Amino acid sequence: MRGVIIHGPKDLRVEEVTVPPLGPHDVRVRIEAGGICGSDLHYYNHGGFGTVRVQEPMALGHEIAGTIDEVGSDVSLVSRGMRVAVNPSQPCNDCRYCRSGQHNQCLNMRFMGSAMRFPHVQGGFRERITVDEGQAIPIAPAMTMSEAAMAEPLAVCLHAARQAGSLLGAKVLVTGCGPIGTLAVVAARYAGASEIVATDVSSYPLSIASQVGATKTINVAEDPQGLAPYTQEKGTFDVLFEASGNEAALRGALDALRPGAVIVQLGLGGDMKLPINVIVAKELQIRGTFRFDEEFRLAVDLMGKGLVDVKPLLSQTIPFERAVDAFTLASDRSQAMKVQLTF
Repeated sequence: MRGVIIHGPKDLRVEEVTVPPLGPHDVRVRIEAGGICGSDLHYYNHGGFGTVRVQEPMALGHEIAGTIDEVGSDVSLVSRGMRVAVNPSQPCNDCRYCRSGQHNQCLNMRFMGSAMRFPHVQGGFRERITVDEGQAIPIAPAMTMSEAAMAEPLAVCLHAARQAGSLLGAKVLVTGCGPIGTLAVVAARYAGASEIVATDVSSYPLSIASQVGATKTINVAEDPQGLAPYTQEKGTFDVLFEASGNEAALRGALDALRPGAVIVQLGLGGDMKLPINVIVAKELQIRGTFRFDEEFRLAVDLMGKGLVDVKPLLSQTIPFERAVDAFTLASDRSQAMKVQLTF
């Protein structure tokens, strides 16, 4: 069995890996599609993110889908031959946060393709993976594997939308239109936002944001004053989804937010300096959002019923044997939105 293994910055190899044993409640999934995430790119380009660094060879990938080809002796939720999206989260279900329903804050979380623990939790960019049966979520017959592999990033944005509160009739601003920002547009549109303005420094991702529900897009590199009309009378927007992780994007959006607006910080780019006086005077609410919980099943359900469409984000698919080419392409935001590997 082969996998896409990171050894260090720019050291990505397709090589043989061992097949984990199958426990009584486990299933073995033959992976067919896997999306390259921003965190995967951080591992590839920098060997990690923040203080987290790769300390041993690790399979990347946590946006994956495939077909179950083997089941453990006590498996009852799924069966051999089922097409599934794989939830990369495996909480312990026993710590204080799991017991209170905050599974995404689990103290003993095992999240696929993460170097936060040692030994690292191996990721899903392998020809076959072994997971608990509860992580294999059946998909609708008409759903493609490429769509199913989008369940994880969509779940992230559905969780962020819940953090924002009701979006029915809301005026929403999204800053940063990578895959997460663009899926935040999808989530806001599904939740009933009446106006969605998206900003970025590149025209290509903005064109995708328009296809999935943005009512207006602004290239702030070409039009630095593009948000100025929204700053009148203390601001316009009810909710900001900040998906760039860039301090300048967040600071630049504050004047366009109405008093009492909610800021949901999705993007991670390091520590930021914030104008506290503005936040206090306008009574702005800053809310974090981290991964997802039950939203993974919701993402699969919404796509399966055709209630949301993620296909415009799927820009390229490349065989996993050419993983380095795929990661290089995925790093170029001028021509790639979501690059997926096929297995």
